[in-house]
Amino acid sequence: MNTVSSLIILALIISTTLILINSQLSTMKPNKEKLSPYECGFDPLKTMRLPFSIRFFLVAILFLLFDLEIALLLPLPWAIQLTTPTNTLMLTFAILLLLTLGFIYEWTQGGLEWAE
Repeated sequence: MNTVSSLIILALIISTTLILINSQLSTMKPNKEKLSPYECGFDPLKTMRLPFSIRFFLVAILFLLFDLEIALLLPLPWAIQLTTPTNTLMLTFAILLLLTLGFIYEWTQGGLEWAE
């Protein structure tokens, strides 16, 4: 018997043993809550045409925006070592200023308030 087949047999024995031990040791007490389907926090027994808050999308877009900011600023330490580091720093400050002004605008407009 070669090494590959012995490793496959060993893996099958270990996985079968662990599955059997798990099925014997686990306690399963099903109830109404555990057997009901879970749909992302919504009650599956009510109507499916509930209004969905646009604030979820706003938070997701803001997260993506600030996540992309980090992706834009990630090469900054290497870009400073170029021949014109002042241009690099000016562009970096321009990006940060634009994002800061947008964040302040969203804050003053109440876009970050979760409850009205």
